Amino acid sequence: MTDSSKNLFQLAQAGKYAIPAFNVHNLEITKAVLETAQEMQSPVLLAATPGTVKYMGEEFLIGMMKAARKKYTIPFEVHLDHHENVADIKRMIDMGVGSVMIDASHHPFEENMKIVKEVVDYAHPKGVLVEAELGRLSGIEDDMSVDEKDAIYTNPDQAKEFVERTGIDTLAVAIGTAHGLYKGEPKLDLERLQEIRAVVDIPLVLHGASGIPDALVHETIRLGICKVNVATELKNAFVAGLRVYLSAHPEENDPRKYFSEAITDLKRVVADKITMCQSAQKA
Repeated sequence: MTDSSKNLFQLAQAGKYAIPAFNVHNLEITKAVLETAQEMQSPVLLAATPGTVKYMGEEFLIGMMKAARKKYTIPFEVHLDHHENVADIKRMIDMGVGSVMIDASHHPFEENMKIVKEVVDYAHPKGVLVEAELGRLSGIEDDMSVDEKDAIYTNPDQAKEFVERTGIDTLAVAIGTAHGLYKGEPKLDLERLQEIRAVVDIPLVLHGASGIPDALVHETIRLGICKVNVATELKNAFVAGLRVYLSAHPEENDPRKYFSEAITDLKRVVADKITMCQSAQKA
């Protein structure tokens, strides 16, 4: 990774669009994301959670990305998503990962900053981007009181201090999204996002975007979101395509055939999310 990855976010911030970050879990999903992004000329992040890294294996993940750089010309980067183990992050930085998220958001504020700063100090000399999260993303209840919201949503004043003291490159904010598909009508705290944007000048990240209407995502981008994470809708599309094909062809035993069919709907989701992020033709 070089400063070109950081430039991705600088360009997105200046151009008022977002970099889509798709959680990938295997070769098929990775190829589907990259092929669609290449067709639409969109920059993209390939996000890998600790569970994905364990499933795929660090060496295979890095090897796939090195091979992909020879095939695809769009700007893309491997991104460690919601990693909590600092030693694992450092090791994968040394292996060639160019973008990492250290998630210490479940720790108290000072401890969160201490952990994040350790990763920043290790990553930045190697040209690696660091994302961190302030506030907690969870299943959000509609009848949550103001006090409860403030306890888990990102506090703008804390966000300013957090960014200044840690030196992170991007900040994931908790404004009402939830991991997994949204249950009910999404209600994002856009006023809070606006307040954060007023005191924080680095690119902001929206996690839990599966199930959020495009128009609402567009509004978050207008207010400073420069990276949008998508995971659940990809998995759902992949599994649905697989089930449909195997149900219609119960005798099929060739994964080259049923995986090819399974990614058809997945690629449509990728294309829809690239359009949602307004990142097409930005490569």
